[in-house]
Amino acid sequence: MILFQGKEVGLRTLESEDAGLLVRWLSDPVVLEFYEGRDRPLDAELVRKHFYEDREEIIPCIIQYNGADIGYLQFYEIQEEERDIYGLSDEAGSIYGMDQFIGESRYWNKGIGTELIKETLRYLVNDRGARKIVMDPQAWNTRALRVYEKCGFKKVKLLGKHEWHEGEYRDCWLIVYAGNH
Repeated sequence: MILFQGKEVGLRTLESEDAGLLVRWLSDPVVLEFYEGRDRPLDAELVRKHFYEDREEIIPCIIQYNGADIGYLQFYEIQEEERDIYGLSDEAGSIYGMDQFIGESRYWNKGIGTELIKETLRYLVNDRGARKIVMDPQAWNTRALRVYEKCGFKKVKLLGKHEWHEGEYRDCWLIVYAGNH
């Protein structure tokens, strides 16, 4: 199902036949350097478990660029436990989290990620009623952080040793998009 289609970038829900794309992307060391870690490639079994089972809270999607499948994005309404971790327990309204990667590295550094984030924010606010959107990218991933800040996210809190990546816990930034609220 198509969730949105912008001028060039679109988002559709993940289908069972997309598993092969995820296996290819998540076994590519170039992609894994930024998502999951090069020491954690995913095979078909891990993709099935991680992306297709027990996902009722998460909306998994395929990113499209001019009709080509180029990456993965998921969004979800964050629950009380995560709100507590992020210091957002007292916030009213829906807060969504999102994660994404462009799995086709030839599409990197072309402004597609910026367009994707802008369109997804518009969708989450206008169609899903999100009051805020949060992400927790690793602090060393300055390219991603630049994109997110360009789209209106603000760094709110450094999350020390928050995410396991390539053999160690890495610091992440809690970043928040509050739109016009």
